[in-house]
Amino acid sequence: MQSELPTIEFFDESPERSFAQSNDDERAILIEDALGSYGVEVRVQQINPGPSVTQFGVEPGWVRKHKKIIDKDQNGKHILGKDGNPKFHMEEVSKTRVKVDRIKAFEDDLALALDVSNIRIEYPAARKPLVGIEVPNKSTAIVPLRNVIESKAFQELAAESRLATALGQGAGGEPVAGDLAKMPHLFMAGATGSGKTVCLKSIVTCLLSQATPVDVRLVLIDTKRVEMGTFAGVPHLLTPVIVDIDEAIEVLRRLIAEMDNRYLEFSRVAVDNIETYNRSGHSASSMPYIVVVIDEFADLMKTSGKEADSLICRLAQRSRTTGIHLVVATQRPSNNVIDGLVKANFPARISFAVVSSVDSLTVLDTIDAEKLLGSGDMLYLPPDAMKPKRIRGCFVHDNEIDRVVRFWSEWATKHFPPENDCIAKAFASLKPN
Repeated sequence: MQSELPTIEFFDESPERSFAQSNDDERAILIEDALGSYGVEVRVQQINPGPSVTQFGVEPGWVRKHKKIIDKDQNGKHILGKDGNPKFHMEEVSKTRVKVDRIKAFEDDLALALDVSNIRIEYPAARKPLVGIEVPNKSTAIVPLRNVIESKAFQELAAESRLATALGQGAGGEPVAGDLAKMPHLFMAGATGSGKTVCLKSIVTCLLSQATPVDVRLVLIDTKRVEMGTFAGVPHLLTPVIVDIDEAIEVLRRLIAEMDNRYLEFSRVAVDNIETYNRSGHSASSMPYIVVVIDEFADLMKTSGKEADSLICRLAQRSRTTGIHLVVATQRPSNNVIDGLVKANFPARISFAVVSSVDSLTVLDTIDAEKLLGSGDMLYLPPDAMKPKRIRGCFVHDNEIDRVVRFWSEWATKHFPPENDCIAKAFASLKPN
């Protein structure tokens, strides 16, 4: 089955714009002077403007040690000053680089000097031996989904994977994309209004822009009954958008049954993952990836507790090679929602703005998410990274989503009527163990 995919023209064009702030040079001088007043020598070597913050790449200076040297004449006698005391000068005897911790110790003082609510310090900055000082911009910029989809970073991923996702732009303005197939599951959390749902919609729209229902199927669980209904008309759905918690638990059980069936099929043809299976030609049709999106996970935990936790963990532990991937979101990042087992099986995590450093630690195992600005400002921890990266998330307008959904609805009428959807029928008939 062949199909044109939605073209880039389905997404609104955004004019190129500079993120540079008019006072960036002044802020660079302020950083040097403020730290210098505390005896911390630094030099701003880079200014990287981004959509929500500007990152100043700072080179640590030197801590210099001096000793007092008494001035003497050619006969070795002390030279006296007008006050009758020996003259002297200070001579540098050693120098060591300023430690990063010394710079971090003055975060609050720097924020005060720069007249901002807070700053964030990371190192190394932009993979260079610099300390990155992230200073909020006076006005933030929207990052249109199209801008990231058109970027080289995304296009290179999309050429290799049907599950490439456009995430946003980094603190220095660079496009950031991820491959859900390699994550292999993504957990995100953040306070109300921080940008989680927009991010979820952006991810789903991104998947719909590059894959037919032959390649990728979706399971959308929206217990908040608010946003995911937008995608109700796409043929990629394995089930209707799920808003009932009991139905959500039943679908999770069926997903485990589907995972087990896929393992049996792999064993039958002697392969060990979905990529090899689809390349092998053992089946007349390829096995589609399944992306499961859950918004809000805390609702499942509140109502179904241990069973929801057990089902999610079983899927997360074993489903990667079968092509089943989870994207789970919550606005309540407490330890009883995100336990150690859940975190261990979601190596890729995103935290939007949270209320406290405790919440940040719960999601990312590090602080700083409490300093985020909201409206899509996030810390993204890739599965292969030790530290999170600051990103301004993509924004997708409802009009853009409507165009993509309408495209697939019309396409399905011609090429993929529901009565011919064998995959959805088979999934509906699965009997969980």
